[in-house]
Amino acid sequence: MSDHVAIETAGRLGLITLTRPKALNALSLEMIEAIRPALDRFEQDAAIDAVLIRGAGGRAFCSGGDVRAVGTAPPGPEAAALSRAFFAAEYALNYRIHRYAKPYIALIDGITMGGGCGLSLHGSYRVSTERTLLAMPETVLGLFPDVGASWILSRLPGELGVYIALTGLRLRAGDLKALGLATHHIEASSMDALIEALAIESRLDHAALNAILSRYAADPGGSDLLSRQTRVDALFSAETIGAIHDGLASAPESWAAEALDVVRRASPTSLAVTLRLFRAAKTLPIKAVLALDYRLAIRLTAQPDFREGVRSILVDKDNRPRWIPEKWEEVTSSSIDALFDPLSAGEVELGLA
Repeated sequence: MSDHVAIETAGRLGLITLTRPKALNALSLEMIEAIRPALDRFEQDAAIDAVLIRGAGGRAFCSGGDVRAVGTAPPGPEAAALSRAFFAAEYALNYRIHRYAKPYIALIDGITMGGGCGLSLHGSYRVSTERTLLAMPETVLGLFPDVGASWILSRLPGELGVYIALTGLRLRAGDLKALGLATHHIEASSMDALIEALAIESRLDHAALNAILSRYAADPGGSDLLSRQTRVDALFSAETIGAIHDGLASAPESWAAEALDVVRRASPTSLAVTLRLFRAAKTLPIKAVLALDYRLAIRLTAQPDFREGVRSILVDKDNRPRWIPEKWEEVTSSSIDALFDPLSAGEVELGLA
């Protein structure tokens, strides 16, 4: 059990609430270990037809995995063990959600980043509100978009997924609906009424769920992302970060200038890892993608860039990270190869059942 996760039932609905609002519902290992068995119980309970997960506080669904705890732990065996335990549990939960046998509804109201994307995007129903802000900003943190996000985003049209991943682009409700990342949109003021409607329904099959969600449907607003696709494809289809950088540097669009700014601020190693992962993820099954995520996560969290990113973004908040290597030109293909290689003898790969 966890002090930061509430598990309850409402009629035929299993209800999971992240109750850590002061930390924007950041996902700790303790919370992960409370959610997984709750999903198991709900799936086995014939009285439960569907599961809904939400965040408390009105500001965030889930702002991400609590990587600060990993990044501030003193280097050594204990930090390495914490990293392995956290990411193994988190990715197993992502896989559980991806394969969940009952309808799984993620109410992504407010900030949804990193680990919050893993809790939501793998589900069968992803419901946005006007407060939704979704992003995978890991490249500026010395990490990479994990939680199986590369499996989902690499399957977006053209190179939109690579664009979103490398730049940590912030997506609003209109963007999510246009890309198919959100299945439904409601007003935030309707959330309690929606849950009440679900709770009194005699059967929560897909037909009933779609009917109820349609009853509360609202306009998510527009998006210009798809209108950018031709240019995004031209700029982000390059095989190297250097080529993407040079293309953005000569592009006249304001959104390209914003993307260039992030590429220049992000960890060069994280950018190279992300690009290679997304190229591979297009043709891999979800289990293989999560296995790669695990290798990369435990290796990158042991490197200086991750600790520097946590220091710069989450602790000191000076936004002045000192990356090693400092420039993308200095990142070697052999160093990236080593991060993707199978784990060494004696190390356990991620096991997913």
